[in-house]
Amino acid sequence: MERKASVTSPQDRPRPRWSQGSSSGLHYGSFANSLSSLTPRAPEKQPISPRRAKVAVAVLCYINLLNYMERYTIAGVLLNLQKFFDISDSTAALLQTVFICSFLLLAPLFGYLGDRYNRKYIMIGGLSVWLVTAAGSSFVTESLFWLLMLLRAMVGVGEASYSTIAPTIIGDLFTGAQRSIVICVFYIFIPIGSGLGYIAGAGIGTLTGDWRWALRITPILGVFGLVLLVFLCPNPPRGAAETHGEGITGRSSYKEDVKYLLKNKSYVWSTLGVTATAFLTGALAFWMPTYLSRAQVAQNLRLPCEKEPCNPTDSYIFGAVTVVTGILGGCLGTCLSRRFRDKVPHVDPIICAAGLLGSAPCLFVVIFVASTSIPATYVFIFFGEVLISLNWAVMADILLYVVIPTRRSTAEALQITVGHLLGDAGSPYLVGAISDAISKSDPTSHVWSFHSLKFSLLVCPFVGALGGLFFFMAALYITEDKKAALRLVEEDPPPQPGPSSGPSIELSTQEI
Repeated sequence: MERKASVTSPQDRPRPRWSQGSSSGLHYGSFANSLSSLTPRAPEKQPISPRRAKVAVAVLCYINLLNYMERYTIAGVLLNLQKFFDISDSTAALLQTVFICSFLLLAPLFGYLGDRYNRKYIMIGGLSVWLVTAAGSSFVTESLFWLLMLLRAMVGVGEASYSTIAPTIIGDLFTGAQRSIVICVFYIFIPIGSGLGYIAGAGIGTLTGDWRWALRITPILGVFGLVLLVFLCPNPPRGAAETHGEGITGRSSYKEDVKYLLKNKSYVWSTLGVTATAFLTGALAFWMPTYLSRAQVAQNLRLPCEKEPCNPTDSYIFGAVTVVTGILGGCLGTCLSRRFRDKVPHVDPIICAAGLLGSAPCLFVVIFVASTSIPATYVFIFFGEVLISLNWAVMADILLYVVIPTRRSTAEALQITVGHLLGDAGSPYLVGAISDAISKSDPTSHVWSFHSLKFSLLVCPFVGALGGLFFFMAALYITEDKKAALRLVEEDPPPQPGPSSGPSIELSTQEI
């Protein structure tokens, strides 16, 4: 009996993309159903217009700016907060630790949801929680420090939903060199927002004479961001950029997603590099303004702060340096990536490795020269932060091109979880705890308070150098992993000689 397949010529058959349930010879696990493609004669979906895509990116960048402003506003008023609640270095650092812990614990949940449900609605819900809890934390009284910690933990709910999902939407709006540029713009707002967090926190606290007003500025601006998100941000089909607006759908268990990612070696090693970067930046961002203030007290350039409000000068300067270095480093990293990617396919992890390894000696100089020259300290802070900022956009771009579209939210979530769990969730507290332990030998001395923080910060350059080695390892695998991800989305399956040659490929257009 003649097979039905012989009735249709190869030219008349639909051209399905790889199913993740097919026996394609690729090494990254499988779905029970297809990664998806189009059914025969399916009407083609219209891609999102370039103008609308750019407007959406502008909205996402604005919210990302507020995201990181809010995260580091507390660092800008840390001295005031410590005086108000009468807390030690390690206790103050817990504010950042509880926030990051809730952030990282919830990221896998939002990653799972983001690969399966409407991402726009998830971000709207998360952002609403963030606005309410961030504003509520500014009304805590001095006897309820535990409540401030609880509200800071709840802020992580909103930020986990946004940070996990927003980059994947950008990945579905753009591709290739254009995606690299847009991702660069998006991630540049991390250091810009962080720097503005210091400046806004210190400035508003000084203007109002009350550090609590510093915690209210980002929720106020965030209401505007929420409105923009509702009306101007689309929810593009997953993989829309790679499939000209058609999108890719697929069903898989969370276990299959994780197995796929763990077998992706460049993803695993780059995630460890991201973790080292998070550890480094988390500790420096939280403690550096306070360290510089104590350094000036130790040099008798400034009187110690006995009661709030404390001198905000270092928060202003460090914030401005963070903004400038973030823009400069992010643009430089993306330019290097675009210039050399065609000639050196593994250039992206090499850029990240060079940035972290180059920052390590700069941080050593920063730590030790602060006791003699504040201007020289800021010079090396500038160079160190430029080198670290090379990584921001490049790290994100790596994830988007080595992971298939239907698993990007899960990949972002797991990277966030590991990066924060082993990175900046503990690094501010670790530095603070080491500082407290050292300062116990002379707890009343302001000079020894500076030296105890100096010695505790020495852990940062060592972790930075380790992160550089992780990115070098990622460079060994990234070319093949990128090709494998592209094949799963774009390549046609090999000819099937008969029904017994392997598992069937199931096509689907169902939206998840």
